[in-house]
Amino acid sequence: MKNRVHVDLATTSAAHQAELITRLKDLGATPADVGQGDVPWTVLADPEGNEFCLLTPA
Repeated sequence: MKNRVHVDLATTSAAHQAELITRLKDLGATPADVGQGDVPWTVLADPEGNEFCLLTPA
């Protein structure tokens, strides 16, 4: 079943984005391929398979 909600998390800097990715992976998130190709944001999935994105700072 597809997610009903897709969360996008904003980051404030490249360092903040990297820190959050590490922290979320430590909490059980895994990289997810949803067909996004080569994009500047990171797609992860929580332990239940719900996908979410960490956006690159503007």
